[in-house]
Amino acid sequence: MDRYTELRSFVLVAEKGSFAAAALVEQVTPVVMGRRLDALEARLGVRLMHRSTRGLHLTDLGEQYLEQARQLLRDFDEVDASISAGRHTVRGHLVVSAPAAFGRRHVAPHGPGFRALHPDIKLSFNLTDSVVDLVREGYDMGIRIGEVTDPNYVAVRLYPNRRVVCGTPAYFARHGTPRSLEDLADHNCLAFNLQGGQQRGWSFRKDGKPVALRVSGNLDCNDGELLYDWVKQGLGIGWRSTWEIEGELKRGELVTVLDDFALSAYDIQAVYPQQRYLPAKVRHFMDYLRGIYQGEGYWG
Repeated sequence: MDRYTELRSFVLVAEKGSFAAAALVEQVTPVVMGRRLDALEARLGVRLMHRSTRGLHLTDLGEQYLEQARQLLRDFDEVDASISAGRHTVRGHLVVSAPAAFGRRHVAPHGPGFRALHPDIKLSFNLTDSVVDLVREGYDMGIRIGEVTDPNYVAVRLYPNRRVVCGTPAYFARHGTPRSLEDLADHNCLAFNLQGGQQRGWSFRKDGKPVALRVSGNLDCNDGELLYDWVKQGLGIGWRSTWEIEGELKRGELVTVLDDFALSAYDIQAVYPQQRYLPAKVRHFMDYLRGIYQGEGYWG
């Protein structure tokens, strides 16, 4: 039995949670899938899974091996695709993670257009404000807003962005305009909260150094789009990305304050795991989004 088949079978069983479910994908019997795993464990000389009537559970070594096996399968598939189909053919399954609000408005809606250009591609999107581990959770790429510091990832800027404090002209007419970071204590700051109600601070730059400031207000939530709506209603001020409010700024519906303290860059970036071969599907989707984002008038 070849090693590729063993690896693929192991990953399928681990992801599907049973031999039967994995066997359906491979169009073989569960017994065959069990024999493949037996052969892999025998070759490695270790136990990768505990099997019982209650289900399958990866061992500690199995968890480690799963992550590496996924990466090897991606490398195998990409090398085959690059040789058999050429560098410019986009095919396969592209799995993308993106922030919830941004992904709903500016990533997933462009999936059908990309597929129209590349009909052999299948797209899957996971929209979440949680920071996911691309490798461990099986993503080909992610969209991130802000700095990417993980050395295991490559980051490619798709469009410039900043994080600014903003509100409606009517709000500032009623409550005054903050001139310093300390003035934020006198304003109703609509903040993003974490599970359990702990508020996430706002980040600034003062005297050339980063500053994290805990703010307070009478409304907070864990949904950025709802915070955006509250700011537009004049219920308080928010710390929002320019991609989100650019149209309102141009129309004068929102104005920014404390711009001298804003972070220098909080860019929209595509990230993907460090790897020897950059899959064509990732490269082409990044280029596709960059072209859309940089199109005149796209952001309102």
